Amino acid sequence: MIPPEILQAVKLIEIRSRSLVNDVFAGEYHSVFKGRGMEFAEVRQYLPGDDVRTIDWNVTARTGHPYVKKFAEEREQTVMFLIDASRSLDFGTVARMKGEIAAEIAAVLAFSAIRNNDKVGAIIFTDRIELFIPPKKGKQHVLRVIREMLFFRPEGRGTDVGLALEYLSRVVRRKAVVFLLSDFMSADYTRPLRVANRRHDLTAVTITDPAEDELPAVGLLHLVDAEDGRERLVDASSARVREEFARARREFREQRRQVFRRYRVDAVDVRTDRPYAEPLIAFFRKRERELAA
Repeated sequence: MIPPEILQAVKLIEIRSRSLVNDVFAGEYHSVFKGRGMEFAEVRQYLPGDDVRTIDWNVTARTGHPYVKKFAEEREQTVMFLIDASRSLDFGTVARMKGEIAAEIAAVLAFSAIRNNDKVGAIIFTDRIELFIPPKKGKQHVLRVIREMLFFRPEGRGTDVGLALEYLSRVVRRKAVVFLLSDFMSADYTRPLRVANRRHDLTAVTITDPAEDELPAVGLLHLVDAEDGRERLVDASSARVREEFARARREFREQRRQVFRRYRVDAVDVRTDRPYAEPLIAFFRKRERELAA
């Protein structure tokens, strides 16, 4: 039995997502994520001016009259969401948790996908594969995906991005549009990232809270790692301690950025203290410019 508060949260996300899809992302998704190419539609008799390369020689031989193949753009495709459900996503110091923002971003993109007649699926992961939702079409299916992202209680605590990408390669054989939503606090995932990006159209959506990058100058702080439970007492009144913490976070972000750049993975950086629509719009427009170039 799904709690009423979860159903209410799903409804609110649906309302906000549909508003963004209709008012902000109308046409953006369709123009950026094109289908796999052209698929055969029918044959018709040859007309003067038709490209002779489209002649269907088998039908022409059977009928004694020249026929050409007609093609239509193959729009339908599969969109997969890899959703990080580790304990570090249950964190937020502004308005909402990182995991809640991940669910809403996935909802916006999922509603854009079904509006484009695409199939939507999801893999929820921690340090293990928690749940696989096979790709399907339709609003009810998307609502189920959103419910799972909000209501599902994972068994694992940690993050294994590489494991999720390897699992994706096993269960989705054909090229798909893939959105990986995580804070990427994971062990090395470079090889599965490289493999997945070659096979699929992969976009990494990173979600960060400002409190993860800087320590407040408030004296002694008792820090607990949400994923492994390790505890640490730090003196946040020390400028040196605060700077070392900030430097480590800068290095982490830079290493992540270099990995994405090295393997040509599109990345969208989202923060809990800023509207997520802005980096998504910038991402779509960047993709449009690259396609037009």
